[in-house]
Amino acid sequence: MKSTLAILGCLALCSLTASAQKEHADKGKPMTDQQFLDMAAQTDMLEAHLGQMAADQAASQDVKDYASMLVTDHTGDYQQLTALAAKDGLTVPTGLDAAHDKMIAPFEKLKGAAFDSRYTHEMIAGHTEAIGVFTKESSDAQNADVKAYASATLPTLNKHLDAAKNLSKKPSPSTK
Repeated sequence: MKSTLAILGCLALCSLTASAQKEHADKGKPMTDQQFLDMAAQTDMLEAHLGQMAADQAASQDVKDYASMLVTDHTGDYQQLTALAAKDGLTVPTGLDAAHDKMIAPFEKLKGAAFDSRYTHEMIAGHTEAIGVFTKESSDAQNADVKAYASATLPTLNKHLDAAKNLSKKPSPSTK
């Protein structure tokens, strides 16, 4: 039962970015710049939080190092978003919303190799989805600064995805 709940929670994590974009696509409307900034900021905060959890809960030093990179990169990205929003009269959330906060719960119950496996899987899925959204926004955003931000962020997201894929190929240490 616990593993079923963890799987369901993790599936929600990787589908959030896609569902935010799909919701707008289904209505025939692209995301607004504000919606994109909200999604990007929530993702930054979630990834930084999960990365901090990995420092304590992951078994593999490689996963811990990857998570540390994500904490650094997503914290820096959030600061960039904040500056961009202030410049262009937009806002960014300052804390996780209820949906993102709820996504953390399944990870709180995982330790060691189980955490590593699920975290790596979710980072692959989440970054794949984020790359799709950022690629779309790099051409579709209304604001030139938002377009430039989306384009400039893509190499970092691709670096994160490639690193997560490399992690998934490494053998997991045994659960402690």
